[in-house]
Amino acid sequence: MSSDMEIRVLTTNKELQQVQQLEKDVWNMEPLPLHQTITAAQNGGLILGAFMDDELVGFSYGFPGFNKGKSYLCSHMLGIHKHYQDKGIGARLKQEQMAIARDMGYDLIVWTYDPLESRNGYLNLSKLHAICSTYAENCYGDMEDSFNSGLPTDRFKVEWWINSPHVKENQLVDGSGMDVLFQWETTLEKQPQLINVEETLKSISDSDTTIVVPVPACFQKLKSENNELAIDWRFKTRQIFQTLFTKGYAAASIRKSENQLVHYYVLVPKQLIDLKEKAGEK
Repeated sequence: MSSDMEIRVLTTNKELQQVQQLEKDVWNMEPLPLHQTITAAQNGGLILGAFMDDELVGFSYGFPGFNKGKSYLCSHMLGIHKHYQDKGIGARLKQEQMAIARDMGYDLIVWTYDPLESRNGYLNLSKLHAICSTYAENCYGDMEDSFNSGLPTDRFKVEWWINSPHVKENQLVDGSGMDVLFQWETTLEKQPQLINVEETLKSISDSDTTIVVPVPACFQKLKSENNELAIDWRFKTRQIFQTLFTKGYAAASIRKSENQLVHYYVLVPKQLIDLKEKAGEK
Protein backbone atom coordinates (compact mmCIF):
# COMPACT_ATOMS: atom_id res chain seq x y z
CA MET A 1 0.00 0.00 0.00
CA SER A 2 2.57 2.60 1.10
CA SER A 3 4.89 1.96 -1.85
CA ASP A 4 2.06 2.75 -4.29
CA MET A 5 1.10 5.95 -2.50
CA GLU A 6 2.21 9.43 -3.51
CA ILE A 7 2.28 12.30 -1.04
CA ARG A 8 2.50 15.84 -2.33
CA VAL A 9 1.95 19.43 -1.25
CA LEU A 10 -1.46 20.80 -2.26
CA THR A 11 -1.82 24.41 -3.38
CA THR A 12 -4.26 24.66 -6.31
CA ASN A 13 -7.98 25.33 -6.26
CA LYS A 14 -8.69 21.94 -7.87
CA GLU A 15 -6.60 20.06 -5.31
CA LEU A 16 -8.21 21.83 -2.38
CA GLN A 17 -11.68 21.10 -3.77
CA GLN A 18 -10.71 17.42 -3.53
CA VAL A 19 -9.78 18.00 0.10
CA GLN A 20 -13.24 19.47 0.70
CA GLN A 21 -14.91 16.35 -0.66
CA LEU A 22 -12.73 14.10 1.51
CA GLU A 23 -13.62 16.19 4.58
CA LYS A 24 -17.30 15.51 3.86
CA ASP A 25 -16.64 11.78 3.43
CA VAL A 26 -14.62 11.47 6.64
CA TRP A 27 -16.59 13.63 9.09
CA ASN A 28 -19.98 14.10 7.42
CA MET A 29 -19.84 17.86 7.97
CA GLU A 30 -19.39 21.02 5.97
CA PRO A 31 -15.75 21.42 4.85
CA LEU A 32 -13.40 24.34 5.37
CA PRO A 33 -13.95 27.14 2.83
CA LEU A 34 -11.51 27.27 -0.07
CA HIS A 35 -10.52 30.86 0.64
CA GLN A 36 -9.28 29.74 4.07
CA THR A 37 -7.18 26.77 2.91
CA ILE A 38 -5.75 28.63 -0.10
CA THR A 39 -4.76 31.60 2.06
CA ALA A 40 -3.13 29.32 4.64
CA ALA A 41 -1.19 27.46 1.91
CA GLN A 42 0.15 30.77 0.61
CA ASN A 43 1.16 32.15 4.02
CA GLY A 44 3.25 29.63 5.92
CA GLY A 45 0.70 26.83 6.08
CA LEU A 46 1.15 23.29 4.80
CA ILE A 47 -1.48 21.08 3.16
CA LEU A 48 -0.49 17.56 2.10
CA GLY A 49 -2.41 14.97 0.10
CA ALA A 50 -1.95 11.20 -0.08
CA PHE A 51 -2.91 9.78 -3.48
CA MET A 52 -3.58 6.24 -4.67
CA ASP A 53 -3.92 5.96 -8.46
CA ASP A 54 -4.41 9.75 -8.55
CA GLU A 55 -7.31 9.51 -6.04
CA LEU A 56 -7.01 11.60 -2.87
CA VAL A 57 -7.34 9.16 0.05
CA GLY A 58 -5.84 11.22 2.88
CA PHE A 59 -4.79 14.75 3.73
CA SER A 60 -3.31 16.92 6.44
CA TYR A 61 -3.96 20.63 6.88
CA GLY A 62 -1.84 23.00 8.95
CA PHE A 63 -1.52 26.76 9.30
CA PRO A 64 1.01 29.01 11.07
CA GLY A 65 0.57 29.66 14.78
CA PHE A 66 2.18 32.16 17.12
CA ASN A 67 2.04 32.46 20.92
CA LYS A 68 4.19 34.39 23.40
CA GLY A 69 6.94 35.00 20.87
CA LYS A 70 7.02 31.40 19.60
CA SER A 71 6.01 30.42 16.07
CA TYR A 72 4.86 26.91 15.21
CA LEU A 73 2.82 24.95 12.70
CA CYS A 74 -0.73 24.26 13.89
CA SER A 75 -1.74 20.93 12.32
CA HIS A 76 -5.50 21.35 12.38
CA MET A 77 -6.83 18.35 10.41
CA LEU A 78 -5.75 14.85 9.43
CA GLY A 79 -8.30 12.79 7.53
CA ILE A 80 -8.16 9.37 5.87
CA HIS A 81 -10.89 7.90 3.66
CA LYS A 82 -12.71 5.09 5.50
CA HIS A 83 -11.61 2.50 2.92
CA TYR A 84 -7.94 3.33 3.52
CA GLN A 85 -7.76 3.62 7.30
CA ASP A 86 -5.39 1.48 9.43
CA LYS A 87 -2.93 1.20 6.55
CA GLY A 88 -0.26 3.57 7.82
CA ILE A 89 -1.31 6.52 5.66
CA GLY A 90 -1.76 8.86 8.62
CA ALA A 91 1.74 8.11 9.89
CA ARG A 92 3.19 8.68 6.41
CA LEU A 93 1.45 12.04 6.13
CA LYS A 94 2.77 13.11 9.53
CA GLN A 95 6.33 12.06 8.71
CA GLU A 96 6.21 14.04 5.47
CA GLN A 97 4.70 16.96 7.33
CA MET A 98 7.59 16.87 9.79
CA ALA A 99 10.24 16.80 7.06
CA ILE A 100 8.74 19.72 5.12
CA ALA A 101 8.03 21.71 8.30
CA ARG A 102 11.72 21.45 9.21
CA ASP A 103 12.66 22.79 5.79
CA MET A 104 10.21 25.66 6.32
CA GLY A 105 11.96 26.57 9.58
CA TYR A 106 9.54 25.15 12.12
CA ASP A 107 10.74 23.19 15.15
CA LEU A 108 7.32 22.69 16.78
CA ILE A 109 4.04 21.30 15.43
CA VAL A 110 0.91 21.31 17.59
CA TRP A 111 -2.55 19.83 17.18
CA THR A 112 -5.50 18.53 19.17
CA TYR A 113 -7.26 15.20 19.38
CA ASP A 114 -9.82 13.50 21.61
CA PRO A 115 -7.87 11.72 24.38
CA LEU A 116 -10.44 8.93 24.49
CA GLU A 117 -9.66 8.00 20.87
CA SER A 118 -6.83 5.63 21.78
CA ARG A 119 -6.02 4.80 18.15
CA ASN A 120 -5.21 8.45 17.50
CA GLY A 121 -3.30 8.62 20.76
CA TYR A 122 -1.15 5.65 19.80
CA LEU A 123 -0.20 7.30 16.51
CA ASN A 124 0.44 10.71 18.02
CA LEU A 125 2.36 9.69 21.12
CA SER A 126 3.82 6.20 20.64
CA LYS A 127 4.64 6.38 16.93
CA LEU A 128 5.34 10.07 16.36
CA HIS A 129 6.65 10.83 19.88
CA ALA A 130 4.56 13.93 20.43
CA ILE A 131 3.69 14.68 24.07
CA CYS A 132 0.77 16.31 25.86
CA SER A 133 0.54 18.33 29.06
CA THR A 134 -2.40 20.58 28.11
CA TYR A 135 -6.06 19.58 28.44
CA ALA A 136 -8.76 21.72 26.80
CA GLU A 137 -12.32 21.35 28.11
CA ASN A 138 -15.04 21.31 25.45
CA CYS A 139 -12.52 22.80 23.03
CA TYR A 140 -14.84 23.21 20.03
CA GLY A 141 -18.19 23.40 21.78
CA ASP A 142 -21.05 21.16 20.66
CA MET A 143 -20.39 19.39 17.37
CA GLU A 144 -22.90 17.32 15.43
CA ASP A 145 -20.64 15.17 13.26
CA SER A 146 -20.66 11.39 13.70
CA PHE A 147 -17.53 11.29 15.86
CA ASN A 148 -18.32 14.10 18.31
CA SER A 149 -22.07 14.35 18.75
CA GLY A 150 -23.44 13.87 22.24
CA LEU A 151 -20.24 14.64 24.18
CA PRO A 152 -18.20 17.67 25.25
CA THR A 153 -15.37 18.08 22.75
CA ASP A 154 -12.51 17.76 25.24
CA ARG A 155 -9.08 17.64 23.60
CA PHE A 156 -5.43 16.93 24.26
CA LYS A 157 -3.24 19.69 22.81
CA VAL A 158 -0.08 17.87 21.77
CA GLU A 159 3.39 19.27 21.17
CA TRP A 160 5.65 17.68 18.56
CA TRP A 161 9.16 19.01 19.09
CA ILE A 162 10.47 17.75 15.77
CA ASN A 163 14.15 18.59 16.36
CA SER A 164 14.33 17.17 19.90
CA PRO A 165 16.14 13.96 20.92
CA HIS A 166 12.80 12.60 22.14
CA VAL A 167 11.54 12.66 18.54
CA LYS A 168 14.71 12.18 16.50
CA GLU A 169 15.97 9.29 18.64
CA ASN A 170 12.55 7.61 19.02
CA GLN A 171 12.70 7.73 22.80
CA LEU A 172 9.68 5.59 23.70
CA VAL A 173 8.26 5.63 27.24
CA ASP A 174 6.32 2.36 27.29
CA GLY A 175 5.36 2.02 30.97
CA SER A 176 5.99 -1.72 31.00
CA GLY A 177 5.60 -3.32 34.39
CA MET A 178 3.94 -0.30 35.98
CA ASP A 179 1.14 -0.87 38.45
CA VAL A 180 -2.26 0.43 37.39
CA LEU A 181 -3.38 2.88 40.07
CA PHE A 182 -6.63 3.81 38.38
CA GLN A 183 -9.04 0.92 38.66
CA TRP A 184 -11.71 -0.17 36.23
CA GLU A 185 -14.30 -2.88 36.16
CA THR A 186 -16.49 -4.60 33.58
CA THR A 187 -20.19 -3.74 33.50
CA LEU A 188 -22.95 -6.28 33.00
CA GLU A 189 -22.88 -5.31 29.31
CA LYS A 190 -19.15 -6.27 29.14
CA GLN A 191 -17.96 -2.67 28.90
CA PRO A 192 -15.18 -0.99 30.89
CA GLN A 193 -15.97 1.53 33.61
CA LEU A 194 -13.60 3.64 35.75
CA ILE A 195 -14.04 3.40 39.54
CA ASN A 196 -12.60 5.10 42.65
CA VAL A 197 -11.09 8.00 40.69
CA GLU A 198 -11.17 10.67 43.42
CA GLU A 199 -9.65 8.36 46.04
CA THR A 200 -6.85 7.40 43.66
CA LEU A 201 -6.06 11.01 42.74
CA LYS A 202 -5.74 11.92 46.43
CA SER A 203 -3.04 9.26 46.81
CA ILE A 204 -0.81 10.75 44.08
CA SER A 205 1.83 13.27 45.10
CA ASP A 206 4.26 15.33 43.04
CA SER A 207 7.01 12.79 42.41
CA ASP A 208 9.28 11.30 39.80
CA THR A 209 7.13 8.31 39.06
CA THR A 210 5.40 6.89 35.99
CA ILE A 211 1.61 6.66 36.00
CA VAL A 212 -0.63 4.72 33.62
CA VAL A 213 -4.22 5.75 32.95
CA PRO A 214 -6.78 3.42 31.30
CA VAL A 215 -8.99 4.57 28.42
CA PRO A 216 -11.42 2.52 26.29
CA ALA A 217 -9.77 0.49 23.55
CA CYS A 218 -12.64 1.35 21.20
CA PHE A 219 -14.37 4.49 22.38
CA GLN A 220 -16.69 4.95 19.37
CA LYS A 221 -18.09 1.43 19.86
CA LEU A 222 -18.62 2.06 23.56
CA LYS A 223 -20.27 5.40 22.82
CA SER A 224 -22.66 3.88 20.28
CA GLU A 225 -23.73 1.19 22.77
CA ASN A 226 -23.90 3.28 25.97
CA ASN A 227 -23.66 7.06 25.66
CA GLU A 228 -24.06 7.56 29.43
CA LEU A 229 -21.00 5.42 30.05
CA ALA A 230 -19.11 7.38 27.39
CA ILE A 231 -19.97 10.61 29.23
CA ASP A 232 -18.79 9.01 32.47
CA TRP A 233 -15.42 8.26 30.85
CA ARG A 234 -15.23 11.83 29.56
CA PHE A 235 -15.70 13.50 32.93
CA LYS A 236 -13.61 11.06 34.95
CA THR A 237 -10.63 11.13 32.59
CA ARG A 238 -10.95 14.93 32.37
CA GLN A 239 -10.45 15.06 36.14
CA ILE A 240 -7.52 12.63 36.00
CA PHE A 241 -5.59 14.33 33.21
CA GLN A 242 -6.18 17.87 34.45
CA THR A 243 -4.96 16.89 37.92
CA LEU A 244 -1.86 15.08 36.64
CA PHE A 245 -0.94 17.83 34.15
CA THR A 246 -1.20 20.38 36.98
CA LYS A 247 1.25 18.24 38.97
CA GLY A 248 3.78 18.45 36.12
CA TYR A 249 3.09 15.21 34.27
CA ALA A 250 2.92 14.77 30.51
CA ALA A 251 1.35 11.99 28.46
CA ALA A 252 4.21 10.38 26.52
CA SER A 253 2.81 7.18 24.99
CA ILE A 254 0.00 4.65 24.92
CA ARG A 255 0.58 1.07 25.99
CA LYS A 256 -1.74 -1.28 24.14
CA SER A 257 -3.28 -4.23 25.96
CA GLU A 258 -3.84 -7.52 24.21
CA ASN A 259 -7.45 -8.71 24.26
CA GLN A 260 -8.55 -6.14 26.85
CA LEU A 261 -11.26 -3.51 26.87
CA VAL A 262 -8.81 -0.73 27.71
CA HIS A 263 -5.44 0.63 26.64
CA TYR A 264 -3.20 2.72 28.89
CA TYR A 265 -1.76 6.22 28.64
CA VAL A 266 1.74 6.44 30.10
CA LEU A 267 2.43 9.69 31.96
CA VAL A 268 5.81 10.84 33.27
CA PRO A 269 7.11 14.10 34.77
CA LYS A 270 7.51 16.42 31.79
CA GLN A 271 10.91 17.55 33.00
CA LEU A 272 12.27 14.05 32.36
CA ILE A 273 11.45 14.13 28.62
CA ASP A 274 14.36 15.30 26.46
CA LEU A 275 12.79 18.10 24.39
CA LYS A 276 15.80 20.38 24.00
CA GLU A 277 17.23 20.76 20.50
CA LYS A 278 20.98 20.15 20.44
CA ALA A 279 23.05 23.10 19.20
CA GLY A 280 23.95 22.90 15.55
CA GLU A 281 21.55 20.04 14.79
CA LYS A 282 18.42 20.03 12.69
